[in-house]
Amino acid sequence: MNNIKLICDSLSDIPKELIDKYDIHVVPLTVIFDGKEYIDGIDLSKQEFYKMLRNSEDMPKTSQCTYIQFRDAFKRYLNKGNDILYIGGSSVASGTFQSAMMAKNDLDGNIYMVDTQNLSIGSGCLLLSAAEMLERKADIKDILNHLENLKESVKVLFTVDTLEYLQKGGRISLAKATIGNMLNIKPVLSIEEGLVKPINQVRGKKQVVSKILSLIKENFGEDLTKKRIILGFGDNNKEFNSFVEKLKEDFKIDEIISVNVSTCICAHSGPGIIGIACCDK
Repeated sequence: MNNIKLICDSLSDIPKELIDKYDIHVVPLTVIFDGKEYIDGIDLSKQEFYKMLRNSEDMPKTSQCTYIQFRDAFKRYLNKGNDILYIGGSSVASGTFQSAMMAKNDLDGNIYMVDTQNLSIGSGCLLLSAAEMLERKADIKDILNHLENLKESVKVLFTVDTLEYLQKGGRISLAKATIGNMLNIKPVLSIEEGLVKPINQVRGKKQVVSKILSLIKENFGEDLTKKRIILGFGDNNKEFNSFVEKLKEDFKIDEIISVNVSTCICAHSGPGIIGIACCDK
């Protein structure tokens, strides 16, 4: 029996049913909102958080996972005789990975670390591949090699409903956000080298969906039956359902995994986020 325990942090997004299916231990980040601290995914549901974002003038802050959190989680499973495979969110976007590395260095036992160099559904792609390989009892060296190669194939594209949250978080200026919102500008964003980067912008929701799908087509072609697809969204169910319909119209697809984006991600993007991650399996 495979004795490797899979651990991630809440910078990775896959559906809860898959977290439960593969018995993945999630180390949560902290969200600070209106002066109160919430443990991501524990003290506050995603839907409650989306509602707070919509109704509050304040911008939430996020706090990385701590050394203590990782030390306690790692020790728990090492004491049970497990080896550990930790799949971490981008080390350049958060200090969370460094906290995990510090904990690893202070403990005896086999702890394997993978920096996904990605976030949310992009990190989720690697997490899910690791879980599937562990279920098949794959050798840890094969898993680590596969994940390193997989990093190169992951493409994440997303957009936000309003530039307000990017402005509040200091990503863009107030003037740019105000003008952009007035002109109905929708950014196309990607995750490159572990950081969120703007790669295009268009006017209107229909145009931004078309642009995202055209970029997927440029990178992967129209046949996605052999690719992994994970979609992320917030509280914008109507827009998300339209996106899924358009995706199915334009591509050959076997399976789509969808997930509500975590609070620590939406704290920076706002709840009107729609994204797609596509990669090899």
